[in-house]
Amino acid sequence: MSLVEFSNDAFIIAFFLYCFAFMFYVIAIAGKKWSNRDPEKHERRWGRIAFVTSSLGLASQLTFFFTRWAGSGQIPTSNMYEFMTFLGMAIMIAFTIVYLMYRKALLGMFSLPLTVIIIAYASVFPQEVQPLIPALNSIWLKVHVTTAALGEAFFAVGFAAGLMYLLRTVDFKGKTKEAKRSQFWVEFSLYTILLIVGFIIAVFAFRGAGYAAEFTQEKVEIDARGIESTVTENVHYSLPAIVQPYNSQVVEFESFLGMDEALFEAPYWMNGVNAGRKLNTVIWSLIAGSLLYGLLRLVFRKPLGAVIHPHMDGIDPEDLDEISYRAIAIGFPIFTLGALIFAMIWANIAWGRFWGWDPKEVWALITWLYYSAYLHFRLSRGWQGRKSAWLAVIGFVIVLFTLIGVNLIIAGLHSYSGV
Repeated sequence: MSLVEFSNDAFIIAFFLYCFAFMFYVIAIAGKKWSNRDPEKHERRWGRIAFVTSSLGLASQLTFFFTRWAGSGQIPTSNMYEFMTFLGMAIMIAFTIVYLMYRKALLGMFSLPLTVIIIAYASVFPQEVQPLIPALNSIWLKVHVTTAALGEAFFAVGFAAGLMYLLRTVDFKGKTKEAKRSQFWVEFSLYTILLIVGFIIAVFAFRGAGYAAEFTQEKVEIDARGIESTVTENVHYSLPAIVQPYNSQVVEFESFLGMDEALFEAPYWMNGVNAGRKLNTVIWSLIAGSLLYGLLRLVFRKPLGAVIHPHMDGIDPEDLDEISYRAIAIGFPIFTLGALIFAMIWANIAWGRFWGWDPKEVWALITWLYYSAYLHFRLSRGWQGRKSAWLAVIGFVIVLFTLIGVNLIIAGLHSYSGV
C-alpha cells in the first residue's frame, strides 16, 4: 500500500471519528435533561469522551495530511480537495485550542458539524494528487496557505460560538418587529448551511447513481500578441445539466425526470474555468438545500432555530460571547500574516507583482477589512453580545464566499483551485 492510499484510509477514519465525536457532544448537552444523575457530571463525562474522540479524529487527519505530503512529495494544499481538507483540520486545531481554554462541550456540538460539512464538501472534488503548476511551486505556498487557513479556522470557531449565542438569546416566540427580524436572519443562517449540506448530498447521490453528461465547448482565446484562436474542450457534468456551457454542443446527456436537454445555456459573460458547470452547481445547491430545509420544516413543524433554542437553556450567553471574540482575536493576526503579507510575497515571486486585483485577492482584503472593523467596534465602541455575534456570523459567510463562491462564480488566477 502506498503512502497516498494509506492517507486516504486515515482520512476516512478521521471523518467517522468526527461524526462519533459530534454525537457524543450531543449526548453531553441534550442528554442532561434525561440523565437521572447530576446533569453537570453527565456533561463532564460525555464531554471528555467526545473530546478524546475528536482528538483521535484530529490525530488521524494529521496522519492523512503528513502521509499524503510524504507520498506525493508536495504539501497537500494545491487544489480544492486538499485545501478544504486542510481547512477542516485547521478548524479542529482551532477548536481544540479554544476548548482547552474554556472547557465548553456545547462548542463541540456546533464546531464538529462545521468540520464534517467542510471535509464532506472536500470529498466532492477530484482526490487524485495533481502536479503543482509553476506558480505554486514555492515555499511561500506552504506558509501562505497554511497560515491563511488556520486564521480562517479560528474565524469558523468564532462563527460557531456567535451562532450559538444568537440561538440562545433570540426570542423565537416574540411577535415584535425586532424579534421577527432576528428570527428570520438566524433561520437564514441555518438555511445557508443547509445549502452546502444539500449540495453534498446531491453530488454523492447522483455520483452513486452514475449520472453523467458531457458537452463540447468552443472558446475564443486571445494571446499576448492579440491573435485569436478557437479552443475546443470537453466539459463533464456529474449533476443533471440544468445549465449547459455557453456556446457548446451535447455529446452525452442522460435523461432526468423527463428532462432530455438543458433548460438554458450559461450567459456569455461567465467565462471562467468551467463556468457553465459551476453555475449548474450553484443552482443544484439551491434546489437540494431548499428541499432539505423544507423537509426538516415538515418534520419539526416549526423553524429550525425554534427547534434548537430550547436545548440552549442553562448556557451562559456571556461565555459564548467571550469565546467568539477570543477565537476571532486569535485568528486575525494569523490571517493577516497568511492571507495578506505572505500572500503578497508569494504573488511577487510567482507573478512579478505584490497586488493585481485578482478576485481572490480582493475578497481576502475584504475579509481582512471586515474583521478589522469587527475588532474596532468590539474594542472601541463596546459592541458586545448580539451585535458582536451577528458580526461573527456575517464574517464567516464572507470567508465562505471567498473560499467557495469566488471559485464557483468568478474567474481569476486562483481558478485552478476550483477544478
